[in-house]
Amino acid sequence: MTARQTLQLLRAHESRNVLFTEPDGSWPIVWERAKGVHVWDAGGKKYLDLTAAFGVAAAGHANPNVVKAGQKQMGKLLHAMGDVHPHALKAQLARELSRITFERWTNQSKVQNQKSKTLTGKVIFSNSGFEAVESALKTSLLATGKRGVIAFEGGYHGLGYGALNTTHREHFRSPFRSQLGKFGHFAKFPLQSADMPALEASLRNHFRRQTIGAILVEPIQARGGINVPPLEFLPLLRKLCNEYGALLILDEIYTGFGRTGKWFACEHSGVVPELICLGKALTGGFPLSACVGRTAVMDAAWPVSNGEAIHTSTFLGHPVGCAMALAQINEIRRLKLFEHSAELGKFLLSELSKVQSAKSKVDARGLGLMVGLELSLPKGKPATAESLTAIKRLLHRGYIFLPEGEHANVISFTPPLTITKAQLTQAVTELKQVLATD
Repeated sequence: MTARQTLQLLRAHESRNVLFTEPDGSWPIVWERAKGVHVWDAGGKKYLDLTAAFGVAAAGHANPNVVKAGQKQMGKLLHAMGDVHPHALKAQLARELSRITFERWTNQSKVQNQKSKTLTGKVIFSNSGFEAVESALKTSLLATGKRGVIAFEGGYHGLGYGALNTTHREHFRSPFRSQLGKFGHFAKFPLQSADMPALEASLRNHFRRQTIGAILVEPIQARGGINVPPLEFLPLLRKLCNEYGALLILDEIYTGFGRTGKWFACEHSGVVPELICLGKALTGGFPLSACVGRTAVMDAAWPVSNGEAIHTSTFLGHPVGCAMALAQINEIRRLKLFEHSAELGKFLLSELSKVQSAKSKVDARGLGLMVGLELSLPKGKPATAESLTAIKRLLHRGYIFLPEGEHANVISFTPPLTITKAQLTQAVTELKQVLATD
């Protein structure tokens, strides 16, 4: 089937709100296969992927060990009964997620404080990122009895009805506002230390005026525009949650598993949450997500099952996804991808700081291999048209990029963590040439 035939079928049979297509056929391409840091389209053209397919392919597209684990499991047990008759890999993955989150964090803190008690975690598995967020939202309500949740302007936590209450952008919320539970309250996401006093005052005001059971936040906003807060941001949220008896929920669906140069982005500030939401790079390509919570919090929230779970799904803890997740975690560890991400991220920011545009002001920001280049016109107006034009031109040169931010004026770099310095240099060089064109 040709790319044209594929797109014609989708226009005829898929909801027209899903796929954007240019009338002249220049967008999108139709993916045929992917390997490592490269993608091939239906016509056989090769591309360098600077998106990792929304950050999923952290250990590279079709990582051989991850693929092998999935194939082996498919031949052995393709499906189990999520909340009734379990399989061993679900238990093993739940144990591993506890180890690399709460157990590892508290063991690290013991170096500084010998009295620290090792925390453990318990897991609710799901299929997609927004479901992990909704597991966390349900947990916070059950654990605290408080319905309100503070989230942040520019934040994106998914589009299910629970998560949509905490996803800020009006583009997503406004068509469904009449059906939303309206338990989300929004604060400004800080971009510099000077924003912190006003933010603290705003958050305290929310706690005084609303019944707040949790703060939900991305340590770095991805779809919001690769927004990196000051280092004191998460510690402030931790302090306020402790003070007001709320839970801190970290949405690390995009930032987790080495993306920012550490296993998880919260480690840059040493903050330990009550709940952490994981997905995307967890499996490297299979739909599986997880909400991992402190054991004491999870046990306080959720009753012992009496044979009918109050939060579950048919594919909960899918055996193929669990097999691939265990292999993916091993690959990230074996290849030292978080260290690689940290090193290349510094190099990438340095290179992007030299980029100039013929039409707009450019600003590079990010952490690890989660970097954005914002394009702005005079008086700070978003250079949306220039950003989108550049991304389309780069696509035809063989480079896959995505725009981020409410105005799509941030060109993002979230490549597979296996990318090389030479490949990054090549992509930046092409970007420089495109932006320098009148």
